[in-house]
Amino acid sequence: MVIGLTGQTGAGKSTVSAYLRENGIAVIDADKTARDVVETGSACIADIALEFGCEYINMDGTLNRKKMAKTVFTEKEKLKKLNTLMFPYIIERIQDEIKQLRQKGKPIIVLDAPTLFESGADKDCDYVVSVTADPALRMQRIVRRDNLTQEEAMQRISAQHDEEYYKSRSWKVLENNGSVDELKNQTSALLSRLEAMQEQTDTL
Repeated sequence: MVIGLTGQTGAGKSTVSAYLRENGIAVIDADKTARDVVETGSACIADIALEFGCEYINMDGTLNRKKMAKTVFTEKEKLKKLNTLMFPYIIERIQDEIKQLRQKGKPIIVLDAPTLFESGADKDCDYVVSVTADPALRMQRIVRRDNLTQEEAMQRISAQHDEEYYKSRSWKVLENNGSVDELKNQTSALLSRLEAMQEQTDTL
């Protein structure tokens, strides 16, 4: 069973992902995969240099993340262009990871991916779970977490879809407008349900 885990920035997806991992669930981190595909000398980094220019590549051949973030979070077309370049490489790696985990006999695999729908990775999932939160709370969390100004945090929020977009495409939604413990309790209930569903599948 492959579960897609997604949500808006600052909603609390990382807390859910960490809790699942701590409780023995195999988690694929799409953010880590995205970093891996832009390693020095990769085909993806070459594509980015051709499309955006060498000024977006550091002297050591790595992606200049700060410069790229400043560009794509203020210009939606540039973000779309970057995603178009990166998504095929990311999806290929994710599919390989899912295959390897299945071969190891992992009963539940969680794909933690902020751009699950945009990349088309949701097509590889049996169910999708989204984490949402009120915009004001998300703003506070992003400013605190990433040491950004409120304006920079708002740019990141505006670059994503609204809450309804996630809710309408998800099997389950975890609303994180309370404490961390409340979110963990929701995640615990979700995990129990997934395990029960998996057990049912195994007995068929």
